[in-house]
Amino acid sequence: MSKIGKKIILIPKEVNLSINADSFDVKGPFGSKKINIDTKLFEVNISKNNELSIKPKRKSDDIKKMWGMNRSLLNNTVIGVNKGFVKTLEMTGVGYKAAIKGNSLNLQLGYSHGTDFEIPKDVKISVEKQTIIKISGLDKQLVGMIASKIKSFRPPEPYKGKGIKEKGEYVIRKEGKKK
Repeated sequence: MSKIGKKIILIPKEVNLSINADSFDVKGPFGSKKINIDTKLFEVNISKNNELSIKPKRKSDDIKKMWGMNRSLLNNTVIGVNKGFVKTLEMTGVGYKAAIKGNSLNLQLGYSHGTDFEIPKDVKISVEKQTIIKISGLDKQLVGMIASKIKSFRPPEPYKGKGIKEKGEYVIRKEGKKK
């Protein structure tokens, strides 16, 4: 039995869920999203109390693995259209700053030139201070992927901690040279 797959998903009052063959249309205050789930393998039930449950029609090792994943995808979609997902990135370093120019994020990361990152249409990026970038959207995977891509431009280095990291991320520091 899948521990995650057995959990029930509570659907908030603001979220509307409609089932069309293999696809689920989820609409909420932050937008709408369509998710595909194989109804040949899984049975999806919505109770009167706005509780969503997913159960496999037959049990095998492969289906048990997909059971928890499909439940998590449904849950993330419901949370995304209701509240959205946010990642906060912090930039540490002398002269490191970010600015939004049109539809791109301009990053000054200590190189001789600035780095431009094109902002996708499904994600909202805002610069609170010059060194704090906030990424928000209703798709958890896309928000995490964009944050990872921005972090890859200048990952934090272990000696001084300069670079781009997520808020709350701990960078393992190394001791410098000794005389």
